[in-house]
Amino acid sequence: MNADQVNALRMLLAPTGWLDRTQYFGRALRHCARTPQGLLVVGTPVDEPWHMTAHLSDEARLAGLPGLDPVLVRWAPPPGAPAHLSVGLDRLEAAARDDTLLVVSPQAAPEPLLERLADARKTGATVFALDTGDPDLDALANEALPVLPGIAPLSFDAAQHLVSAATGEPDSPRHSARVPRAEQAQMPLGGVRSRLARLLDAVSGTSVTPGG
Repeated sequence: MNADQVNALRMLLAPTGWLDRTQYFGRALRHCARTPQGLLVVGTPVDEPWHMTAHLSDEARLAGLPGLDPVLVRWAPPPGAPAHLSVGLDRLEAAARDDTLLVVSPQAAPEPLLERLADARKTGATVFALDTGDPDLDALANEALPVLPGIAPLSFDAAQHLVSAATGEPDSPRHSARVPRAEQAQMPLGGVRSRLARLLDAVSGTSVTPGG
């Protein structure tokens, strides 16, 4: 999804409130991730967040924000993998106060991951969660953005694009206010769902079923 497509998606989502939610989450992540090599991105054993990691890396480079340059944490790095692809779960166990943990997964977080996140929070690390509605993970996270399938007017992939784009943008007064978690489940859809479906089908191959 290129910049023009992201902008088109933003225009469609603006009336729903989801543009503000993704921008708040992305900017909160940027403000928290200030330590080089301290932004740790992790998924589940069967779904590693390669695309989100790549998008954040691009934003960090373009915005000149070394703290935003992510470290992909993998469940089972293969022997001989390059250094940047060989970081295992022991990095989560060593998380400290200056570290930021970002969980990106459309699947429920397994118990071993939840345990490591809980331990990391005890040391002072900050936990962000971008998921599809994982109550255990969301309750554990300092900041959570659940993208509920069939309810949210955007796909999980589109949410990743919007969040990562927001991390590299400067703040503005319009987006400085916090979006309460209680409001994140409210979806004023109207006719936007069908238009989003057509846009996502056209630009990213992602299909969102129209409806309300």
